[in-house]
Amino acid sequence: QVQLIESGGGLVQAGTSLTISCEASGRTFSSHAIGWFRQAPGKEREYVAAIRWRGISTSYTDSVEGRFAIFRDMAKNTVYLQMNSLKPEDTAVCYCAASDHILYSGDSPSEYDYWGQGTQVTVSS
Repeated sequence: QVQLIESGGGLVQAGTSLTISCEASGRTFSSHAIGWFRQAPGKEREYVAAIRWRGISTSYTDSVEGRFAIFRDMAKNTVYLQMNSLKPEDTAVCYCAASDHILYSGDSPSEYDYWGQGTQVTVSS
């Protein structure tokens, strides 16, 4: 079992930056990857980024490539999503997710086994 707690969300102005965190506990050594997803009102959950729990391989969806960065501190069992140049369309509830099996693509919610409760990111224009 893996428990995930997101934090760091809030209300920010467009063009600014915000970093959100995902602290993991439990059987983290069994995890293969941590992903970030977001869901805006009335929309489906959308893949944002993912990182392998071991190693440094990362992946991003096209809409955030070059603006967001995912990184982790294994000593703290925490994965971060640094969001730069935020836009109003980035407004969403952001979720982190963990997979304890090998991923085929890493960008589908169905590939992840554990989810946090989410943290709200609101970007005003």
